[in-house]
Amino acid sequence: MRATEIKSCYIGPAISPEQFIAEHFFLYLAKGTIHGYDGNKYYTLTSGEYCLVRKNRLGRYNKQKENNEFEKILLIFDEPFLKKFQRKFKIKPANFNSADTFIKLPAGRLIPAFIKSLMPYYNGGGKLDASLANRKREELLLILLKIQPELSSVLFDFGIPDKINLEEFMNRNFRFNVKIERLAYITGRSLSSFKRDFKTIFNETPNRWLVKKRLQEAWFLLDKKNQKSSDIYLDLGFEDLSHFSYAFKQRFGLTPTELSLRKVKTI
Repeated sequence: MRATEIKSCYIGPAISPEQFIAEHFFLYLAKGTIHGYDGNKYYTLTSGEYCLVRKNRLGRYNKQKENNEFEKILLIFDEPFLKKFQRKFKIKPANFNSADTFIKLPAGRLIPAFIKSLMPYYNGGGKLDASLANRKREELLLILLKIQPELSSVLFDFGIPDKINLEEFMNRNFRFNVKIERLAYITGRSLSSFKRDFKTIFNETPNRWLVKKRLQEAWFLLDKKNQKSSDIYLDLGFEDLSHFSYAFKQRFGLTPTELSLRKVKTI
């Protein structure tokens, strides 16, 4: 299969632009490298590898091009589709022990052959014909369950997240750019319960605590690790560099650039 045959495309509903994984999805990396992180563990995916990414998790990735190219294919398994699939094929969940967010799948012939089968139906605009999308998703799901039957316990678990330790979770995941409603859901709480528990634990509102925590981390990275604002603001949950610089000055009385200049003068 020539690399030029594959372009980055999505099959299924749109996914959230946040760093919250709302639906399971299959990721095939045709060209390049992906480094993923879920708050607990780092993952790497290279050309020709593929994985299943679990819903109701936090996750982000950065990409590296290969020969100035980066190409991927995503097939999204939304809950309505999965429920219909489970009824149609009478799938029963099995036991699965891995806690990984990015579940790397074993190499073999079936997945590459499936990816190649998409090519005749794929248009250059990055989409598969709508009339074929569900059929191809069904085909892929049957392949995944053949390769790793225990994935059924992940894919067909339609329950809500259990209540977890909020202090531990927030201190580990404050860098993710996710809405408060998402954080409440992931930690097994209603929004009102989340805010109440948060106030009890941190004596602060979630939004104020998150900004303060991210800026404290930013100061450490800039002052002690000599990192650049442009390299850290996204990883710390800020959407743009100007907002990061403004918030930093509001908190510390000087901009990240001024901090760097001050450090140079003291050397």
